[in-house]
Amino acid sequence: MISAQAVKELRERTGAGMMDCKNALIEANGDIEKAIDILREKGLAAAAKKAGRTANEGLVEAYIHGGGRIGVLVEVNCETDFVANTEEFRNFVKEVCMQIAAANPKYISREDVPQEVIEKEKEILKAQALNEGKPANVIDRIVEGRLEKFYKENCLLEQEYIRDPEKTVKDLLNEMIAKLGENIVIRRFARFERGEGIEK
Repeated sequence: MISAQAVKELRERTGAGMMDCKNALIEANGDIEKAIDILREKGLAAAAKKAGRTANEGLVEAYIHGGGRIGVLVEVNCETDFVANTEEFRNFVKEVCMQIAAANPKYISREDVPQEVIEKEKEILKAQALNEGKPANVIDRIVEGRLEKFYKENCLLEQEYIRDPEKTVKDLLNEMIAKLGENIVIRRFARFERGEGIEK
């Protein structure tokens, strides 16, 4: 049985996706060092090392969904125009667009969530837990747990990938980095939904 803790440690050490880490640990009978070697051989551990490199090439992609009901504009960067012009990179950018259209994230990563938004969310979650009659000594833990859920719903990289809920968008990104051999960064996006913000 592979523990979630072992998967987490392997992910932190290699930057590889969750399922890749789990499979490597199964193959290595739970031996983390051996699992790292397996991932290195597959090139997935390389993703973490590439994260520091400058990515200023890439694509701006537009995606219109539902006959003009939802529109997404996204910028994804890579290191060279050679990679930017590959079919794999273009497909990845399209997938990111579709993810944003379908799952409506507000931020790219949890680091992008403003502190005041986090504080306000914590207040709401705390009030909810108190109203549910939860004991005071566990309120903080409940709030932390629900805040994680907030990140998973609102941060693009932490969302479940729409085509494979076993993966997060970050897992997909890391696989792409490993496959294409360059740092790739989802830089910014805008999502428009027809009639959004208009008083009904």
